[in-house]
Amino acid sequence: MNEVKPHIIHFSGHGSPDHDIILETTEGGLSFLSKEKVALLMKTMSASIKLVVFNNCFSNGQAEMVTEHVDFAIGMNEAILDKAAEAFAAQFYSALGFGYSVQKSFEQGKLALSLEGIEGHEIPEIYSKKGLNANEYILVKP
Repeated sequence: MNEVKPHIIHFSGHGSPDHDIILETTEGGLSFLSKEKVALLMKTMSASIKLVVFNNCFSNGQAEMVTEHVDFAIGMNEAILDKAAEAFAAQFYSALGFGYSVQKSFEQGKLALSLEGIEGHEIPEIYSKKGLNANEYILVKP
């Protein structure tokens, strides 16, 4: 992250009902990364980060917490099927790439689930840093 200085961080994986990110250790066991540690990571790297997408189950707590340090974050308020997470992300990033606002892109991601008949359109949630409006924020200017 120091070298590339990304504007967007995307996590795709597993999460726990306690809002932890679940990681696999090199020994094949599980390790839990708390939302507090995730927020601290975003705080130390926040100079370039504008958006964090947590495309994992139970990640709304992480998303809400990191907006103390980054402009916008998306998280899931409960368990989400892989198919739903993939469809949401595909449409969300497509809309961002066409120059739509973060909010409009988020809405398109949710709509894609409904149009494709995939359950879960109510699961993604968007959070903003205090004072910012996702309707007015465009990340990509084509």
